[in-house]
Formats: sequence, structure tokens, C-alpha cells
Amino acid sequence: MDFQIVLPGKTIAGKGALSRAGLEKYGKKPLIVTGKHTAKSQAAAELLKYAPGGVVFDGITGEPTVEMINAGVAAYHENSCDHVIGIGGGSALDSAKAIAAMSVLGGNIADYMGKEIDGEFPPMVLIPTTAGTGSEATKFTIITDTEKDIKMLLKGDKLLPDLAVLDYSYTLSAPKSVTAATGMDALTHAIESYTSRKANPITDTFALSALKRIFANLPTAYSEPENETAREQMLIAAYEAGVCINNASVTIVHGMSRPIGALFHVPHGISNAMLDIKCLGFAAQGAPGKFAEAARAVGVSCNDDDSAAAQDFLTALEKLCGAVEIPTLAEYGIDRGEFFAAMDKMADDALASGSPANTIREVAKQDILDIYASLWD
Repeated sequence: MDFQIVLPGKTIAGKGALSRAGLEKYGKKPLIVTGKHTAKSQAAAELLKYAPGGVVFDGITGEPTVEMINAGVAAYHENSCDHVIGIGGGSALDSAKAIAAMSVLGGNIADYMGKEIDGEFPPMVLIPTTAGTGSEATKFTIITDTEKDIKMLLKGDKLLPDLAVLDYSYTLSAPKSVTAATGMDALTHAIESYTSRKANPITDTFALSALKRIFANLPTAYSEPENETAREQMLIAAYEAGVCINNASVTIVHGMSRPIGALFHVPHGISNAMLDIKCLGFAAQGAPGKFAEAARAVGVSCNDDDSAAAQDFLTALEKLCGAVEIPTLAEYGIDRGEFFAAMDKMADDALASGSPANTIREVAKQDILDIYASLWD
């Protein structure tokens, strides 16, 4: 089997990790990319202690758009910055990657959709404050093109950070809704990469480890936000799952999730979770063995029959969604008529993203339309 594994240049983990990070090695004047809430947090205050020359750009509001990236690039040049530090949730980390790249490439980031982003970019340091997206471990960034109403998946090995800093104490203040959304995002990363056509023995190991941690710790992190053990385990799981998608990619769930997020403004992790049962149920018909292995590894099935064990996994996943209160489309407030009117475009956008093609079962446009419709059953 031929495969390669790409990872961040260096990863430092544990409480107080910033004190061991040696941020001064990456430059003297970083643009610190974040959101307004995180900019006022203890994590940001601690970061500025170790990066005193930092210029804070807190223009990431919600999921990142082309306009936000352009504003960040302008701030980088106007302040003569020499490297980029992203701190916050996945939106801040994705934005930091995009800003670092576009500070060199110039032009419109939408021009790079579907291409390998390459260049000599300024050093990047990524510090997650949520446990879910795994952006600190990936070569991907997702940016919304508001003109076309699509979430662009942009990629390139040079988008991997030079340093990832994992301090679970920064995740303790995450609201329950964010804990649920990001935790389910990590779970989706793990199971999709495990059942992807691009899976390999290394990503399989990381994926099963992540799944075990998530099933064991997400309900606790959700119900007991200050439980440090659960928070630490979830941050490790999110990183593991990030390594997985970086090297084995995602599949049908993410392909179908991005259009829902772009058109109906549903947080990424929530739209993933809304789709998980239906999409993974579809995929499991093409790979019951892999889903069965996941079920047994997580400890939700002892069944020797693969199809039955795969169903046990889906049942356990449905219970987990219930435990962290994942809403349906209707409960979220999406209008059924508007959703059905947009389905054809969403199906086209899902297929165009390339993610459904990684699914171990063949995916046609009609399959996607049928799954979208079934979300209202």
C-alpha cells in the first residue's frame, strides 16, 4: 500500500504549552488572527505575554468569508507583520492559514479553489480554543464565497502550521453549543476518514483512537464543561481526527454539509451532525466491515455479524447526538420549502467539492438528493 503522512511542523501539548512554545523563533511581529470573543479571553492575554509585539486582528465573525480574509491580509501588510498566529475555533485557524497564504499570493482567494495552494508563506502558529475542527493539524481551509453562496475547500501542504499548540485549559470556557458542534465535527472527521477510500493503516489507528476518546468523553465535556480530563481527551481526539482528514480526507457528510452551512448559516459541526445518521447509514451499506470494526473498537457492539455491528454503531451515534442535543433541520428553524428549492444547487455543490467521491460506496447526485429529502422524514 502506497501512502504518505503529512503533519504540522511541530506540536506542543499540555497545560501551559505556550510557555514552552518558543514563539520568538517565528518572528517579532505576528498578526494574531482571532474573533472578538477570543480576543478578550485569558488565552489571548496569555498569548500576548509570549508574543508582545503581536497585532490583534479580531475581524473573524462567524465562519470566515472572502471579505474577512481580504481585511486580514490588509492588516498584515499595513502593520508590517512577519508571521501569523491563529487563536480560537476553526474559523480563526482557517482564516489564519488563508491570510498567511494570501499575504504572499495576492489576488482573490476564490481563484485558488480546486488548485493546490503553494508558495513561501510566512510562519504560522495555530492555537485551538475548541476541540473539534482539527484545523491545527490540516492542510485545509474553508472560506465562504458570499458572491456564489458556496463554502470553498482550499488545500495545500504549505497551509500546515509550523507549530500547533494544544492547551486544553483554553477550551474550558467553550459554551455547550460550541462543545457539541465541534465535538461532533471531530467525530465526523474520524469516522469519515476511517471509512474513506483514501484511508491507510496510520490514519486508521488515529481514527479509532479519536472515536474511542469522543464516545467516552464528549457527553461529559458537554454536561460538565469544567471537567479537565474530558476537555483534554476531546482536544487530543480533535487533533487525531485532524491528522486523519489531512491524510485520508472526508467523504459524503462533509460534501453535503458545506452547502447547508453556506445557504442556511448552520454551524459546520451541527450541519455535519444533522447529516451523520443518514449519510453514514448510506455509506455503511458499501462498507459494513469498517463500520463494524469501529463499533467494536468503541465498545458499542459485540456482534460478530458486520451488518448488525454497523447498525449498532449508527444507533450509538444517534444516542450521542441526542446526548449533546443536536437539532433537526426543522428544530433549527430552516424552512422546508426553501430547503427543497435549494436542493438541486446543494447537490451540485456537494459533488463539486470532491468529498463524496471519497465515500467507499459510489455516490450519485440522486443519492444526495434522496438523503437531503430524508432529513425531513
